Amino acid sequence: MCGRFAVTTDPALLAEKIQAIDETAAATGRSEPMAPSSPEPTSTAPTYPAPNYNVAPTQTVSVVVKRHTEPDDEATRRVRSMRWGLIPPWVKATADGSPDTKGPLLINARSEKVTSSPAFRGSAKAKRCLIPMDGWYEWRGVKGAKTPFYMYAGDGEPLFMAGLWSAWRPGKDAEAPLLSCTIITTDAAGPLADIHDRMPLTISQGDWDRWLDPDAPADEALLRGHGDLDRVEIREVSRLVNNIRNNGPELIEPADPEPQQATLL
Repeated sequence: MCGRFAVTTDPALLAEKIQAIDETAAATGRSEPMAPSSPEPTSTAPTYPAPNYNVAPTQTVSVVVKRHTEPDDEATRRVRSMRWGLIPPWVKATADGSPDTKGPLLINARSEKVTSSPAFRGSAKAKRCLIPMDGWYEWRGVKGAKTPFYMYAGDGEPLFMAGLWSAWRPGKDAEAPLLSCTIITTDAAGPLADIHDRMPLTISQGDWDRWLDPDAPADEALLRGHGDLDRVEIREVSRLVNNIRNNGPELIEPADPEPQQATLL
């Protein structure tokens, strides 16, 4: 599975890097990407997204999609902000107009079931996406004594995970939909199988457009593959990542041989 990951690339810089339209700027009101030495935002300054070393379910993440502006034009890549945890369009609205999410959080979708599962098959037809990340975390061991590991690209470039997305509205007349996404997982392979039996499904750069194409069905060969598996490296990291309130570059650094237990809350 994939239940926690790290992402440090600003959406505007990501869009420029992959030749996409940044549609996150309009949602946040920012005008330019975050600089490494940006000052603390004030009430009059735009809010810049900060690196997130401990992304958790229900948080907002940057997602790459490919969509048409007009029905007959060429689909283009776009970077959009979405809630991590898919909300299918058929989910009912509560009294306050929010989605009824009493069931399990749909943060992951099994690759072998995405085209048949009622929760995912609609999105699998034409709403496939890529979820960029620096790397993801996984735990090995028994409950209470699990060791965290960080899986990342050894070349320092982001990994792009296969995903599905959805647009949910509380009613037919609602203007702005709630966008949400899920990360597709597959059987772990190679050394990753020693950490966990599942892993996110990576998509290689040469297959991005093939996966994202809104006018074609999901490519079964990509669903059965392992994409950029050869780029992935593994290292043990500090148990600080266990607490969602911890968020900083120290989370992805190699584990201290003698971690300070007192800092774990």
